[in-house]
Amino acid sequence: MKFSTLKKTDIQISSLGLGTNAVGGHNLYDNLNEEQGKELVRAALEHGINFVDTADAYGKGRSEELVGEVLKEYDRNQYVIATKGGSDWRTGTRNNDPTYLRNALEDSLRRLQLDYVDLYYIHWPDEKTPVKEAIAELSRMKEEGKIKAIGVSNFSLEQLKEASAHAEISAIQLEYHMLDRKIEDDILPYCVQNDISIVPYGPLAFGILGGRYTKDFKLEEGDWRNRVPLFQEGNFEKNIEIVEQLKKVADKKGTDVSNLALAWLLAQPGVDAVIPGGKKPEQVLSNIEASEIELEAELLEEIDQILAG
Repeated sequence: MKFSTLKKTDIQISSLGLGTNAVGGHNLYDNLNEEQGKELVRAALEHGINFVDTADAYGKGRSEELVGEVLKEYDRNQYVIATKGGSDWRTGTRNNDPTYLRNALEDSLRRLQLDYVDLYYIHWPDEKTPVKEAIAELSRMKEEGKIKAIGVSNFSLEQLKEASAHAEISAIQLEYHMLDRKIEDDILPYCVQNDISIVPYGPLAFGILGGRYTKDFKLEEGDWRNRVPLFQEGNFEKNIEIVEQLKKVADKKGTDVSNLALAWLLAQPGVDAVIPGGKKPEQVLSNIEASEIELEAELLEEIDQILAG
């Protein structure tokens, strides 16, 4: 496993992390097996992954509870835990009010059974609380030792600039994958220039880059991905055509398209870790290979041509 340093810290994070929205995320997924979810986290920690990502909104706190039950089986120096606050599932709104964020972090620490988290993100901007005020509260909690590093998630470039003006921002989490490269226009260059780690979420395009779907695949009614443009009629079929071409590139590296997609992200400037999720422990073992794949310049160029086409 390769490691990188979370920007503006001395915290070492595995380049392949673990997203845990399907660990107890009953509000996002049906028929989740909680014990299987805990085994997923254990498999990651036992095989060299130390960077675990969760959020209070996943399962309305249940993901943090399950992750916390697993983490207590390990020494505190064996893992780096990131969580997020600012999405109030009780009201269905986003809330960056300083008092709310403080209470949210305290609740997350209780569920995780921890004294501090290594990285704490504002999950979503609420578009009404001044970024300066929200970030100032995170800075105070960092001074108190409850947070080791501050992150933001789903911020625009202007919001990120404002946050950076008032605190050391170590990381930003955004949707970024082969089929959605819009952050390359402005946010990615800004992060590279200003020493901010990029941690993409949805690295496999919410399943499309897993390589298992065909053009006739249909999401079940009620699946949250029905709201995602990638899956809408017309877009989905084009994306599957791209995946079929990417499979040929993956064959050249003796791997599959999902690991190619993860390796491609890790080859992008500014990306210090990717956080694929999963429901089964074997998915962790399959993904680990991606951290060791080196993509030569000519393959990266071939991939760019496929994605541009």
